[in-house]
Amino acid sequence: MTKILPRILISALLVSLMAGCSSLNNEKADDTLGWSAEKLFSEAKSEQASRSYEASNKLFEKLEARYPYGRFASQAQLEMAYNYYKDQEPALALAAIDRFVKQNPSHPSVDYAYYLKGLVTFNESQGFMSSISKQDMSERDPKAAKESFNSFRDLTQRFPDSKYTKDATIRMGYLIGALAMYELHVGRYYFQRGAYLAAANRGRALIDNYANTKQVEGALGLMIQSYDRLGLTDLSADTKRVLLKNYPESTADKDVFNTDAYWWAPI
Repeated sequence: MTKILPRILISALLVSLMAGCSSLNNEKADDTLGWSAEKLFSEAKSEQASRSYEASNKLFEKLEARYPYGRFASQAQLEMAYNYYKDQEPALALAAIDRFVKQNPSHPSVDYAYYLKGLVTFNESQGFMSSISKQDMSERDPKAAKESFNSFRDLTQRFPDSKYTKDATIRMGYLIGALAMYELHVGRYYFQRGAYLAAANRGRALIDNYANTKQVEGALGLMIQSYDRLGLTDLSADTKRVLLKNYPESTADKDVFNTDAYWWAPI
């Protein structure tokens, strides 16, 4: 018994010493201990400039944790959102932007936050606006394009003098054209498959929501042909009068629809 007890004590002491060494090693491994908020921010920006977005965000996270009330903390939130955006992590980017706007509604860079949010969803919308395959177009989701448009619209309405407003306005025009083209293509898709009422309704929705786009002419032509197929001669004649009044040389009511051959042409 007397021999066993010292062995137990020695083992316990060794374990304690090993744990202490491990703790010291972990502390030594973190070279940022003792860094000021300014140094953390500077190093994080340096990593960002080198496109090391994950490493940059780790430094921004430490900055925010250690100096949560300093002037660098709020900017770190926005920088992390940018890093997620560049690192193709849209969900994390949007979450970081929303947190920044909620916590810093009067921050000098809040206009950029709205602009960045529009950019994140604008990039997401590129899949929706890419070349059209043979898949059922009614299953495609223009949600990202709509969200991007709404973010840019919020920017232009809240901050009309922002340096980002001009670019946001240009992107809004592109998105409107793309969304109108989407409505027109889906309407033609339905027409091609004999769903004439659905096709006419899609044309009507395009005119109601995207009245200032060039796709209105095609929507009117689609409606005329759909009404003709449905035997709704009065509606067809009324719509044709509207078409020719606004587009006197138009032949949209005689277009042949072949959706598999269409490509996006929003501008």
